[in-house]
Amino acid sequence: MRVVLQRASEASVTMSGKVAGSIGPGLVVLAAFEEADTAEDIQWMSGKIARLRVFNDEQGRMNRSLQEISGELLIVSQFTLYASTKKGNRPSYMRSAKPEMAIPLYEQFVRQATQDLGRAVQTGEFGAHMEVRLVNDGPVTLLLDSRDRQ
Repeated sequence: MRVVLQRASEASVTMSGKVAGSIGPGLVVLAAFEEADTAEDIQWMSGKIARLRVFNDEQGRMNRSLQEISGELLIVSQFTLYASTKKGNRPSYMRSAKPEMAIPLYEQFVRQATQDLGRAVQTGEFGAHMEVRLVNDGPVTLLLDSRDRQ
């Protein structure tokens, strides 16, 4: 599982002109899945996102987590995070899980994140054409991969 995480002061995802999800201060997570991903990857990633200290404390140091600031979370599916650009000029997405596998993983990830935060998580719609708008706070942008946790 791979995610791009961005600290945001506000963000939203729109589909066909309608806002599907929006947040105030918190994190925007673009999430991709591969066929080797398991429930363990999802639990690890969700817990890492909830506890990652990327929000400022009173001294202006990144020392607080999403849980600690009661921040919001917007999760958007993003299969292109597994793109390979090694050959030619057209990216290959062979490493990305096919929808029949990726959709249940995405839904499980949203449920796990909701459980870990103890509150609702905002989302887009898997496979839909979406417009994601965000005000990146910092800017703070991180790449997390469940294969790199060891």
